[in-house]
Amino acid sequence: MDYLCNTRFDVSSRREFLTKTSFGVGGVALATILQDLQAAESPLKPRKAPLQAKAKAVIHIFAGGAPSHLDTFDYKPEMKKFDGTSSDGGQREIFYTPFNFTPSGKSGIHISDAFPQLQTVADEMCLINSMTTDVPAHGPAAKLIHTGSLVLPKPSLGSWTLYGLGTENQSLPGFITLGGAAEWRQSSFLPSLFQGSVANFNRNAAPNKVLPNLFSEFTTNDSQKNQIDLLKKLNLMHEQRVQKDEQLEARIESFELAFRMQAAATDAFDIKKESDSTREMYGNTELGAKLLVARRLVERGVRFVQIDAGGWDHHTDVKTNVTRVGGAIDTPAAALIKDLKQRGLLDSTLIIWGGEFGRTVTTPGRVNERSGRDHHSKAFSMWMAGGGVKGGIRYGKSDEIGKNVAEDPVTVHDFHATVLRLLGFDHTQLTYRYNGRDFRLTDNYGEIIKEIIA
Repeated sequence: MDYLCNTRFDVSSRREFLTKTSFGVGGVALATILQDLQAAESPLKPRKAPLQAKAKAVIHIFAGGAPSHLDTFDYKPEMKKFDGTSSDGGQREIFYTPFNFTPSGKSGIHISDAFPQLQTVADEMCLINSMTTDVPAHGPAAKLIHTGSLVLPKPSLGSWTLYGLGTENQSLPGFITLGGAAEWRQSSFLPSLFQGSVANFNRNAAPNKVLPNLFSEFTTNDSQKNQIDLLKKLNLMHEQRVQKDEQLEARIESFELAFRMQAAATDAFDIKKESDSTREMYGNTELGAKLLVARRLVERGVRFVQIDAGGWDHHTDVKTNVTRVGGAIDTPAAALIKDLKQRGLLDSTLIIWGGEFGRTVTTPGRVNERSGRDHHSKAFSMWMAGGGVKGGIRYGKSDEIGKNVAEDPVTVHDFHATVLRLLGFDHTQLTYRYNGRDFRLTDNYGEIIKEIIA
């Protein structure tokens, strides 16, 4: 298999081009406006996956805070007979969900009534009810979901995706994040070109302000031209003295991309260009606007979009809080699935929703109207849609009260291996050599969940 992995990108030919043609950072940026002279040399150029790919892009909706699987997507009718009983001598009582679960779609998979709109697209969704992880602590568990590592700084899933496939739009970042922690988008030891770009987007934001530092508010065009000329001279001086410098290469690429983005980014983040009916379908909310932008980005060739949709840390008031936070994502997520399908993009776009772990089957003290759930890592749920996964199915199973996985456990490494396979990669082969070792997203673990791939 002709993998790009196990080798660093050779940037020396790119520098030779710059030197021989007397172009520097600014010069190449200007040249790119006129013609994409260096598209073939860019590490971000689109690449064909080595294996047959189902998905071309990913939208990762991260439900930070750890949603309760028992109140969302893991239907446990047998648990009702244990409601209010003690499992530890009276300190905690088993807490049966206050939500009804409805058989949804032709498939009849059960989804909580906290998600009435997602119930309408159940036949597009693949529920995984057997996720399991090791640490019920938010920071390390969230780091694991995004990077495959609990402790060490490792590249994020989005960075690995961009490293493997490049991007189909050379005028936009290939990996864009809408909120979330810095380590969720980090490229770590991968070249910094593959790090996620932060978009400071909200539904009322001016489109030309979403990505910072694209436009100068302090200088005229003539002044900027003089600055570019100076950068060209300084860059040429540096090129004549240095053989290889990944940081310089990243700086060159960022200047080029910044010039190209001035028009492309402004257009992509302008949701007012959408019809009133489309915006209403997503809902007049921040999450609705972000998911609509996610669709606009993948439609324009962005490879990976990450969305922070947190607020799921419900130690008390499960009924109230799940209704509120679930309702915030319900309409936009269902709209995203419907919209992508209508546009013929769902088959090539993988949507992921889920948090870092699950919640306990018990509540502290006695069950009452303000009961909540604490952290629990041994069993939780996620869902996927589009991008080559089977719709209308439930994979894996927890026990009768949802405490432990009973069938087909799925680790985070298994989940990552499956995502990479949907994108056309063998997770054991997509590697990067760093400090004398070949690293990969799944470390030394991970099995593909073949049963959910269409």
